[in-house]
Amino acid sequence: MTTTVSILHYFPVKGLSPQTLESVTLTPGEGVPQDRRFAISHGATTFDALAPAWRPKSNFLALMRDERLATLDARYDATSCTLVLLRGGKPVARGRIDTPTGRLLIEQFLAAYMKDAAVPPPYKIIEAPGHMFSDIAEKAVSLINLASVKDLERVVQAPVDPRRFRGNLLLSGLAPWAEKQWVGKRLRVGATLLEVFKDIRRCAATEVNPVTGERDMALLKALMNGYGHVDCGVYARVIEGGTVKPGDALELVES
Repeated sequence: MTTTVSILHYFPVKGLSPQTLESVTLTPGEGVPQDRRFAISHGATTFDALAPAWRPKSNFLALMRDERLATLDARYDATSCTLVLLRGGKPVARGRIDTPTGRLLIEQFLAAYMKDAAVPPPYKIIEAPGHMFSDIAEKAVSLINLASVKDLERVVQAPVDPRRFRGNLLLSGLAPWAEKQWVGKRLRVGATLLEVFKDIRRCAATEVNPVTGERDMALLKALMNGYGHVDCGVYARVIEGGTVKPGDALELVES
């Protein structure tokens, strides 16, 4: 069976819901354009936008701790940098988040909506030119094997939404967990060449229902009991750039 790209996602604001892409142009050494471009800082954040350096996700609002974020549906327009937040299908906040005024409109909503969060306010939309608020220090593209997610359903005996794993390239046509054999290898995807360098070790964010915001599934325990690890998906660096779109074939490059 041919392995193909099924869905393309990116997450313009760390912790908020994904945006779907019809195609993406990848650049060597970079992630998906505008993926994790913004984050939401809190009162204990140590990130310095004037001297940006990687910081753990505990420095930002994140699903692993702040599950109420999942009850917001984020709609982002990459051309205008406009973010619209919806709750129950109704817009509750809107702003152009590359401007101080636009960020303030979103921040005012978050101040009220996240008032019971475990981390202190103020909650601020932040960015730093060239910086990616990834869970790891290296800029990367994340790949999720949909067959692995389906196999996990066998362990938990319930449907598992692949959005729990917040991946960029969701892949079809693989055997379950085949991606774990890719670490250290290169893949040709569409016009790009990727090098897989790391399994994705999962955190409590996967236990949050991406629609309801409830912590309704003990996936870390299920992964460990079922497979002896808490991994799902892999990180890859872009070696040769190009365009990727749904339906593109993925091939392992023999070294």
